[in-house]
Amino acid sequence: MTLTIPFDNSYARLPDGFFARQKPEPVRAPRLVAFNEPLAKILGVSADDVQDLAQIFAGNTVPDGAEPLAQLYSGHQFGHYNPQLGDGRAVLLGETVGTDGVRRDIQLKGSGRTPFSRQGDGRAWLGPVLREYVVSEAMHALGIPTTRALAAVETGEIVLREGPMPGAVLTRVARSHLRVGTFQVFAARGQFDRLRQLTDYAIARHYPDAEGPMGLLRAVRDAQARLIPAWMSVGFIHGVMNTDNCAISGETIDYGPCAFMDSYHPNTVYSSIDRMGRYAYSNQPDIAVWNLAQLATALIQQVEDKEAAVEEATEIVHAMPDLMQQHWLERFRAKIGLSTAEDGDLQLVSDLLTRMAQNQADFTNTFRALPGDKARDQFTDPEAFDSWSVLWRARLQRESASEQTMTAANPAFTPRNHRVEQMIQAAVGGDYDPFHRLSTALLRPYEDQPENVDLTRPPAESEVVQATFCGT
Repeated sequence: MTLTIPFDNSYARLPDGFFARQKPEPVRAPRLVAFNEPLAKILGVSADDVQDLAQIFAGNTVPDGAEPLAQLYSGHQFGHYNPQLGDGRAVLLGETVGTDGVRRDIQLKGSGRTPFSRQGDGRAWLGPVLREYVVSEAMHALGIPTTRALAAVETGEIVLREGPMPGAVLTRVARSHLRVGTFQVFAARGQFDRLRQLTDYAIARHYPDAEGPMGLLRAVRDAQARLIPAWMSVGFIHGVMNTDNCAISGETIDYGPCAFMDSYHPNTVYSSIDRMGRYAYSNQPDIAVWNLAQLATALIQQVEDKEAAVEEATEIVHAMPDLMQQHWLERFRAKIGLSTAEDGDLQLVSDLLTRMAQNQADFTNTFRALPGDKARDQFTDPEAFDSWSVLWRARLQRESASEQTMTAANPAFTPRNHRVEQMIQAAVGGDYDPFHRLSTALLRPYEDQPENVDLTRPPAESEVVQATFCGT
């Protein structure tokens, strides 16, 4: 064995009630599709042989020091509580403490059945694996807290979804896989000793300065209040913000039916399972508050003085909308070149977004074009932009470095839905060039890349992706 992973597993030392020990199921013919060498170096993962990488990241070989397990959690799915979920097709191999001093999980996603599998085979097909690989690494390059992708492996097996699909396994890296639903399951079961153990573990791992359950709640609130405006500033729609998909670390987790907007509209929904628009682009802040309230409800259960805990938790949760609004305005001020704050800035940004929605303006390209006077070309009625720009330019006169501010805040490249879909279709046919090209371009989203300018083009009418799907 020439692959080394310096495991230092802490979650596996918790009592068995937090997880089920479960080895990944071997696959027939693993083949390495992608390996994230820069991330591997941070994790301290080293390998000399590609076949070793394929065997381990497909789940055929359990590396030395791993303690594979499937985590237990529950959660609200589209507002309805499911009392037991858990890792139904994922196995946590273990944890490493990276060269940067950060502890991270290494998890195989699509690695077979577990005791928590629900009406599924525990496997993933190639499309969602490549989508998560590309989108999570793009989010990291955009500077947004996220889980990351270490490897993708073809399994050489067929997975049945709407038809036969090539199977694959994703190796996901996260600061942890603790979710709001991890706390909910023990609170709902009345297992308060385990809830206290989990709370202490989460504080020690993520927020060592937090004091007790309410301190943890406050820290999670602050992390989520920064995350959601970061999503919105790049036009990202998570698609399925269930409480089991809400990481307490403040990282973006579970890239299922996620998408980046092309034409801006606040009510945009891509997820095929979000039929009522619960997780539409503009609803994401409200859902983040709702999810935090569910965490508060769970954490309160372990506190003896319930009345005081409810009062404090209420204050913490009710403060979240204003915090998000502050972070949102900071993000969007920068997008229009403002580094100082004035009272009319919120109205100025909101007015631009309203005009963009009315004129089918492309979200990414409109903001990217602001410094070069070409943003008006994104509007069906350019006069709608021109009349707004009079007030905007008057405001910019009180700024000193507006162009640099805009360039740093507005990416040229995001994982556009049609490019992701084209990349997946090519890979299913055996052509990985589009995958590698897209992945490489998205590593430098804020740079002009003339050789990749076609990747910034909005979809033609025949290329528009109407819906995205949960598929792993």
